Amino acid sequence: MASTFRKAEPQQARLKVSVYGPPGSGKTFSTLLMAEGLAATRGKRVAYIDTERGTDFYAQAVPDRKIHPEAFDFDALYTRSLAEILGAVKGLDVATHGVIVIDSISHIWQSAIEAYDGKRTSQDSIPMQAWGKIKRPYKELLNFLISSPFDVFILGRQKNVFEEDTDGKLRALGVAMRAEGETQYEPHICVRMEARQDSADTSRSTYLMYVEKDRTGVLAGRTIPNPSFRTIEPLLPLLGAIQAPAEDEDARIAADGELLDAQDRKNADKESKSGAIFAEMSGKLSSTQDMTQLGAIVAEAKKLKRSLTEEHTAALRTLFESKAKEIQTRTVGAL
Repeated sequence: MASTFRKAEPQQARLKVSVYGPPGSGKTFSTLLMAEGLAATRGKRVAYIDTERGTDFYAQAVPDRKIHPEAFDFDALYTRSLAEILGAVKGLDVATHGVIVIDSISHIWQSAIEAYDGKRTSQDSIPMQAWGKIKRPYKELLNFLISSPFDVFILGRQKNVFEEDTDGKLRALGVAMRAEGETQYEPHICVRMEARQDSADTSRSTYLMYVEKDRTGVLAGRTIPNPSFRTIEPLLPLLGAIQAPAEDEDARIAADGELLDAQDRKNADKESKSGAIFAEMSGKLSSTQDMTQLGAIVAEAKKLKRSLTEEHTAALRTLFESKAKEIQTRTVGAL
């Protein structure tokens, strides 16, 4: 059945946020502040995927911690296993948990790569055709998170991005999340964290949140110091009761595969038809004795040009030119 357009309507019931930055930029602490506030608003709990035991000190009270000295209250899963994480988040009960935090997606993407045990190239790298298999479970996790009935925070480490210029030298383009492809831009909101030291008091730093993307438009382009739940609280009234489902990846791939198969069949049919025309024209050319006959064959071939492949068209042109020279040489020789 063909897809049809319909009037657009908002179908986002939960916030989806990506957070990336270098070590010590405040990713975990700032996210805990936002996640805790969201969970309290929902009357539910935070499910925290911790791939490097980065939350241990936040799970206990620290009186000397100036902001939030009391312990954060959340449920944690300590693993880097993509399979374990995928099973755990899919098994969450919406009646109990309201917020999922992935910290960090960089480790999970690395786990997906490390799971590959197939043949490698002579340079010991993963062959191009294997990446689809590697990405599939990772994409399944991302698709679940983006379409799930949970608020989601996806944290990742920062990497530098380079490009080779015309002189063969590497040129720095900027920074990005250390993860697969465009992971950082899959959620509604993407922010980059940075810790800036106070010039007047070097013992103090400010966590800066640069909003690189915000589909709501409320936070777009802003630089926010020391972000907390109050930072994202203005976005909550924009959320509705319905969460848009993820596109069925298997159905999409199957439909697009059918389209490619149909194109392949069409190309194969044209190749077969073109081959038959080429064989017929070649046979006529071999028996042609004068320019009048050659002209008639050329006219016939022009009418059939749309049914010829580029290769057969070029080959016939060469045969025509060769045959014309042959006839001209024979004619001159007979004078």
